[in-house]
Amino acid sequence: MSYDFACRITRLFQYLTEDAEYKEYTQSKQLYRSGTSVGANVRESKHAQSDADFLSKMSIAYKEADESDYWLNLLHDNGYLDDKQFESLNIDSTRILKILTSIVKTMNEKVKKK
Repeated sequence: MSYDFACRITRLFQYLTEDAEYKEYTQSKQLYRSGTSVGANVRESKHAQSDADFLSKMSIAYKEADESDYWLNLLHDNGYLDDKQFESLNIDSTRILKILTSIVKTMNEKVKKK
């Protein structure tokens, strides 16, 4: 899911910086960085050396997902994304945040028990 989200963010970045009538570079670049970082950190967590390392990677993924949500909202509220574009991406963003919240919470409890 995070990989698919990164692909969608990449296409959105291309649209906003190359294809859109009103090109936007600053906010879309921030979204591109945070949105693709989510999947990279989730992928990296697969090779964690410990539960604490796994938790660290997933916590970073959560923070990046939350930042991506911020940039999506900002792009929408400033008129760069219409309601349909925003809602579609926001559904994915919200799902990812919920999943990562659950993972981080569960792992925090597991690490604290050790």
